[in-house]
Amino acid sequence: MRLKGRIAIVTGAGSGFGEAIAKLFAQEGAKVCVADLNGQAAERVAGEIGQDALAVQGDVTKRADVDRMVAETERAFGAIDTVINNAGYTHKNQPMLDVDETDFDRVFDVNVKSIYLMTMAVVPKMRERGFGVIVNVGSTAGVRPRPGLTWYNASKGAVNLLSQSMAVELAPDGIRVNALAPVMGETGLLESFMGLPDTPDNRKKFEASVPMGRLSRPADIAKATLYLASDEADFITGTVLPVDGGRCV
Repeated sequence: MRLKGRIAIVTGAGSGFGEAIAKLFAQEGAKVCVADLNGQAAERVAGEIGQDALAVQGDVTKRADVDRMVAETERAFGAIDTVINNAGYTHKNQPMLDVDETDFDRVFDVNVKSIYLMTMAVVPKMRERGFGVIVNVGSTAGVRPRPGLTWYNASKGAVNLLSQSMAVELAPDGIRVNALAPVMGETGLLESFMGLPDTPDNRKKFEASVPMGRLSRPADIAKATLYLASDEADFITGTVLPVDGGRCV
């Protein structure tokens, strides 16, 4: 088992990429906090995993909720050594001047501020133990942006870069930080990314921009996350790993 003995928090784990990550981590020996804004979804995923999972409902943009995720995980399983900052949000694909301030704030709160809050909660304890792994889910949008998603693109560019900066600062403490850059995926946010109804014809327009001819799937992201979190990647930090079927080439 590649994560035997690990204790992990996965945010946004009630569906999509996060659900697949949480389930794969548990299969590989980790005890997992399934954290999600949707408490019922978190309970479902944790229930499907079994005794090695804990469901915690919470908003990753609120310090008190993030601190509670950490505290409940520590109470249930012990010291946290692995964090997957997966929770994400996007505005609808539309001209940048049509995105209102409320949506702009939500995009940056969920995609960027959440990482700040989680870092404040877990890094001091990781430093004390001299070990930690953080994987932030960025996006190809922060590498090769699509029109219509300007503010979302900017938030994911921030995730990609802050991951590299964190990696440099935390390397002397034994803490590795990496990011993933998935291409548009088969998740609940797909219609917002496309700005169009999710029909076969509309999907084809976006699939055509990916050299390997399809969108990303939760299993693709889970497998890449497992690698970066495992000891197989113990000399890898500060990377932004595209999981994109060649989209960024």
